[in-house]
Amino acid sequence: MAPTEFDALDRKVMQALQLDGRAPFRRIAEVLGVSDQTVARRYRRLCGGGTRLRVLGMVDQNRVGRTSWIVRLRCTPDAAERLAEALARRPDTSYVALESGGTEVVTSMRPRSREARDELLLHQLQRTPRILSVSAHCILHMFYGGASGWLSKIQALTPEEESALRPPPVDPSPEPVELDDVDERLLAVLYKDGRASLGELQSATAQSESVVRHRLDQLRSRGILYYDVQYDSEPLGTHVEAMLWLTVAPSALAAAGRALAGHPEVSFAAATTGSANLVAATQHRSGASLYSYLSERIGALEGVYSVETALTLRQVKQLNYEPMR
Repeated sequence: MAPTEFDALDRKVMQALQLDGRAPFRRIAEVLGVSDQTVARRYRRLCGGGTRLRVLGMVDQNRVGRTSWIVRLRCTPDAAERLAEALARRPDTSYVALESGGTEVVTSMRPRSREARDELLLHQLQRTPRILSVSAHCILHMFYGGASGWLSKIQALTPEEESALRPPPVDPSPEPVELDDVDERLLAVLYKDGRASLGELQSATAQSESVVRHRLDQLRSRGILYYDVQYDSEPLGTHVEAMLWLTVAPSALAAAGRALAGHPEVSFAAATTGSANLVAATQHRSGASLYSYLSERIGALEGVYSVETALTLRQVKQLNYEPMR
């Protein structure tokens, strides 16, 4: 099914949900000057059809003492698609894509423990037939991504609308937080549907409405829980997606990362381990736009020794979606 075209109001609703995924339709409607029925109708339309918009509750891995990894798997062309779909079925992967002419699979992984990480990276993948190489990159610092989704950059909302819809800032402590069973069950439901009703959350946790509301507020205010919006990006005019692997002088790494975070083309940027110590996911209108970005914006960054560019041929999984065909 062809992706639904986004009009100005669609974009406003999408950016509002990126700011606060559980914002009541009534509140969004008041700020945008439309009826709450209009907002609800737009949301339902965007969730259906070819757009497949969803609001998902995500956990900041750093806040719970876990690490995230980007893994590059080079394999034979006949194995890439099957490998990507197998990785997409794993609950600890949040992103899987086919890149580099169909011979590379890139996945973002969030193992829940050191044992789970080692089992996958040191044993399972190493024994998988037709994988030629495995390169694992630990995310050390995120410059852009997480709660700051790419929709925050589309400027659909006016500054006044954005200010009215932005939730209170989080105030996390520096120490990792340990989640209990109620938190885990609450987050599991929100990972499937960030706008799950209070009734659904009560049923999953066996807690009262007041306890559920308090837990949600605590998870959000401490920076553990954030909301992300998943959608088909083509109706927004981005037809070319790429992963950039930059090798940057250590002294210039922070400045280059901050610069990338400010580029409208960048949906994710992080410092990682490995010879390519800065990785970015970018979106462009065309190959020509990608060329201009590389030659003008990336080329102007201080301290960048080299850049490897890999086109994203197909996203097999985004966040908790089933494999996409």
